[in-house]
Amino acid sequence: MATVELRFSAQPEHVRTARLVAAAVARRAGVNEAVLDEVRLAVGEACSRAVGLHRSNGVTTPIRVVLTEEEKAFSIEVGDEVPGAGVAAADAVGVPGARSAAPAEDFDDADGEDEMGLAVIRGLVDDVEVSAGEDGGTIRMTWPTSPADILS
Repeated sequence: MATVELRFSAQPEHVRTARLVAAAVARRAGVNEAVLDEVRLAVGEACSRAVGLHRSNGVTTPIRVVLTEEEKAFSIEVGDEVPGAGVAAADAVGVPGARSAAPAEDFDDADGEDEMGLAVIRGLVDDVEVSAGEDGGTIRMTWPTSPADILS
């Protein structure tokens, strides 16, 4: 299992870098070329959401992006360090796998922008998990890989 980890400060201009890295690693992992635009868009949405959460909550720690190549799948986790962020929004848009350390009504950050970003991600990625707790939240997105398509 190969893993690439990227951390960046919560600045919107770094989202583009995360998208480019994600697409390059996804290509190398064997994700179908036709899906790479969806990977870029989904990572951009998840990273933009994390940047917005950090900035609006005064969190100065970096955004975390972990890209993992497994035998038949490629996954990307985008993590923020905003406690409980986005759980109500995840529940509202029906993101599969949404879970929380506290009831959704405990969170008041389920604004339209958060819901929209998660809805876009759900529309782009079939396998999405959203989790949130006291240490922050994570959006995990997974795509199948095709070993025959891997570039040398």
